[in-house]
Amino acid sequence: MPIFLLDDKLQFPNPELANEEGLLAVGGDLSSDRLLLAYKNGIFPWFDNDDEILWWSPDPRLILKLEDFKLSKSLKRIINSKKFQVKFNTQFSQVINACAHTKREGELGTWITDGMKKGYIDLHNKGDAHSVEVYLDNKLVGGLYGLSIGKVFCGESMFHTVSNASKIALYFLVEKLKKDQFLFIDAQTPTQHLISMGAIEVSRTDFLKLLIQAQ
Repeated sequence: MPIFLLDDKLQFPNPELANEEGLLAVGGDLSSDRLLLAYKNGIFPWFDNDDEILWWSPDPRLILKLEDFKLSKSLKRIINSKKFQVKFNTQFSQVINACAHTKREGELGTWITDGMKKGYIDLHNKGDAHSVEVYLDNKLVGGLYGLSIGKVFCGESMFHTVSNASKIALYFLVEKLKKDQFLFIDAQTPTQHLISMGAIEVSRTDFLKLLIQAQ
């Protein structure tokens, strides 16, 4: 499949045209309008400082249906201890910065560039991007952020500086999304961590159908 070159026009090719690795297009910008259009079509940016903007639509896709979330006994005990405090949308910039600076196994740098930060902070200011913050003794020790598209939460990244803090953030996000009648979380690409918590792989075709239904 060819890799499409984006220009100033606010449009994307059919996500089903992505190559075997899931890469669909190169170029464009990280404006809030383009980012929203991308997520509404099952596309997301992922690149590092040395790349042009790369747009992806992988196959398979990882999703977490809210009713399938697995709460382990150990995590339940930690939550019930009320040792941690959880808030929503109070420190979005701090969360995305923490995610950007978290060292991850097998990664030399971060894909959350300054341009990415600005794009998602703009979306947050417009009410489309959201964060979950986890505190211990009034200190931010974990969290996550992502976008709401219809009744889908598109998860972007999470971090923790204390064990289990990011899992706690995910648990409280799932509980909130259930109350708000969301359908699932788009977790993008498979990880054993999320699979262990109930996420499943679906084909890109099935994912796009679910995404359309949820909007």
